[in-house]
Amino acid sequence: LGSGPQQAYFPSPAPGQAPGPAAAAAPAQVQAAAAAAVKAHHHHHQHAHHLQQQLDIEPDRPIGYGAFGVVWSVTDPRDGKRVALKKMPNVFQNLVSCKRVFRELKMLCFFKHDNVLSALDILQPPHIDYFEEIYVVTELMQSDLHKIIVSPQPLSSDHVKVFLYQILRGLKYLHSAGILHRDIKPGNLLVNSNCVLKICDFGLARVEEPDESRHMTQEVVTQYYRAPEILMGSRHYSNAIDIWSVGCIFAELLGRRILFQAQSPIQQLDLITDLLGTPSLEAMRTACEGARAHILRGPHKQPSLPVLYTLSSQATHEAVHLLCRMLVFDPSKRISAKDALAHPYLDEGRLRYHTCMCKCCYTTSSGRVYTSDFEPVTNPKFDDGFEKNLTSVRQVKEIIHQFILEQQKGNRVPLCINPQSAAFKSFIR
Repeated sequence: LGSGPQQAYFPSPAPGQAPGPAAAAAPAQVQAAAAAAVKAHHHHHQHAHHLQQQLDIEPDRPIGYGAFGVVWSVTDPRDGKRVALKKMPNVFQNLVSCKRVFRELKMLCFFKHDNVLSALDILQPPHIDYFEEIYVVTELMQSDLHKIIVSPQPLSSDHVKVFLYQILRGLKYLHSAGILHRDIKPGNLLVNSNCVLKICDFGLARVEEPDESRHMTQEVVTQYYRAPEILMGSRHYSNAIDIWSVGCIFAELLGRRILFQAQSPIQQLDLITDLLGTPSLEAMRTACEGARAHILRGPHKQPSLPVLYTLSSQATHEAVHLLCRMLVFDPSKRISAKDALAHPYLDEGRLRYHTCMCKCCYTTSSGRVYTSDFEPVTNPKFDDGFEKNLTSVRQVKEIIHQFILEQQKGNRVPLCINPQSAAFKSFIR
């Protein structure tokens, strides 16, 4: 990363290159697991003024791969802080790709919630003729829920409650904005060493569709976390698909293994009906004919929900009661994020989060001052009306280019890619 072109001592860029200083700012290594990350975090803060000395031993490096794009851990040269840099490559290949990226970009700039990852900055784009990829700066998180679940690190019931509370708190906000995430899974739930959690990767997100006759894409949600209505070919679905995914993750936090781990979508559906029993015809009303026939051809299954108590010793009556409200076959009967947050199982998670983890409450000499709204929503909703009139790649390219420049107005010194750095050369591969 380099600071922007206002500073006169930077050499003028070659055509097509973003301007920037020749030396890459030195980063601090980010550890994969949350426990190791704590150490790295403290190490970084103690040695912020030794950034240049760390150059050789702690390089910029990739830390994850999203639905569309790669994420790197880098240093912001303006303040020496570690941040995440997401590269959205090949943005302008076709109109569908352009629209999807613009939607994700607009969402990242719209979000204002502590449990939802948002854009801190967007790198200064080059001249429009050389504008091929977009780089978004977000907060750097140290791990994700997938890494934590598969690690040997013990997870107490307090951990599970505070994680689930934050997932639902972020989801209530997203759903209040009219947004379906459509890829909720442990790898898209970023976690810091202090257990603060943020929902990320909006590459598949979209605004809810009120018109049930409008078809929605089936190619969403990682299979293990895919709701039965999608598996059964429903052409329309709601934000209830995200709640199903959260139910699967809740069970995975309790049992430390994937709840429905199938080899194919049909087997995925069979595993779900093994647990929930054969659904009623009413629950299958939106399913495609083939999926309904598959269910009716098979043997009639009784529900086996009590097996959820065997997930672990933490699968208490309260835990299983909430889990069973999320893992409901009929999406219209599935609990909402708002109602799930009111479940008594999450009372302790709420208390813990707002007592020592959140940014919305604060401590004074006379005690803790709590916010008036523990689980805020957004008003107005996210508006995707900008998508209606996008008709060509060149047009969208110009609009995105202008959007990024407008985002930077009045902001700090703009950042841009330093094309001379070794890290950048591996980033563009």
